[in-house]
Order: sequence, then C-alpha cells, then structure tokens
Amino acid sequence: MATPVKVYGPAFSTAVSRVLACLIEKDVEFQLVAVNMAKGEHKKPDYLKIQPFGQVPAFQDESISLFESRAICRYVSEKYANQGNKGLYGTNPLEKASIDQWLEAEGQNFSPPSSALVFQLAFAPRMKIKQDEGLIRQSEEKLNKVLDVYEKRLGENRYLAGDEFTLADLSHLPNTHYLVNATERGELVTSRENLARWWGEISSRESWKKVVDMQK
Repeated sequence: MATPVKVYGPAFSTAVSRVLACLIEKDVEFQLVAVNMAKGEHKKPDYLKIQPFGQVPAFQDESISLFESRAICRYVSEKYANQGNKGLYGTNPLEKASIDQWLEAEGQNFSPPSSALVFQLAFAPRMKIKQDEGLIRQSEEKLNKVLDVYEKRLGENRYLAGDEFTLADLSHLPNTHYLVNATERGELVTSRENLARWWGEISSRESWKKVVDMQK
C-alpha cells in the first residue's frame, strides 16, 4: 500500500487549502501534519529542511519535498494523472498552456490584491492588528480591474481555461472563499453575473466542501 503524501500546515491557510483541494480532486491519500506557527515551529531547523522559506505548506511524497502550493498542485496532477479528476491539469499541450496562463493570472494578478483584502479585513481584526485603510482601498481598486477581465472571460467560457473545471479554477478557491464569506467585500464577486455563477459552481464541489469542513 502506498505511503500517504504529507502536507504540513493548517487547513485554514489559503496555500495549504489549495493543495488539499487538489489532493482530494485527484483522489490521493494524504496526511495533514500540524505546524504550530504561533510557537514558531515553521522556523525550526527540521522544518526549514523541507521548506527553506519557513512558510506553509511543505509537502513530502516519500523522498520528494516541495514547498510552493501551485507547483505542488501541478506535481500531484501530473504524477497521479490517471486517477481522480483526470482533466484537472489538462490532457494535451494546449489545455495545459491555457490552464497555466490562468494559474499565472491567479498568482500575479488576482492573488496580490485579494490576499491583501483577506488579510486586512478577515485576519487583521482577529490578530488585533490595525487595518491599513489605504492598502484596502488600493487593493479593492486593483481587484476590481482584474475581476472585470474575469467577468468577460467567464461570459465566454464556463470555466477559466475552457469548458471543464481545472487547476485554473481550483487555485482561486481559497482567497475567494475568504473574500466572499469572511469580509464585507463579497459583492466584488457576487455582484458580477458570470463570476457569481462560476463561484457558485466551483465552491459547491465536494472537494472544496471537504476542505472547508477541515478548516472548522
């Protein structure tokens, strides 16, 4: 029997939850290993051997270690191509390129302003950190422009990379979940017809429901 892969970090982390959703989509057995960041476990020498930047997640598959969530998702999708959701990372070069370009859009265009909003609006108050109103305004303006592009794209295609749910959509689940459910800026998504339809579809997938349950 294959040894389960290991994912290090808390399920509420956006990057960790991205990897968990991918593993569940691909039907890959995994073990979630707790990392107590409040106690600084992510900065200890043993952990830094598998995650040199001292962040989460870290990932181990037998002798292999990886540490960037989108790279981990690509690896999992390629290694376990013939199980679970077989089209998650495409089945030909053109599909993969289309998925990759929207993964890049997520990482470069969507993630920075959405991450800033999620931290400032959802996490800063819990951590008793003063909110940066200037950064909130700036991030909202940037995200609005990005989501206008998404709205147009999703008016032409059911999903970002075409007609099927892929890593391109999955990668947006963590930040959008917090944006819609834990801040007062959910209308950035829900007020746009095509985005709202897309979000309703991807957030209701069984894989993501399981991740949300793990976060409770």
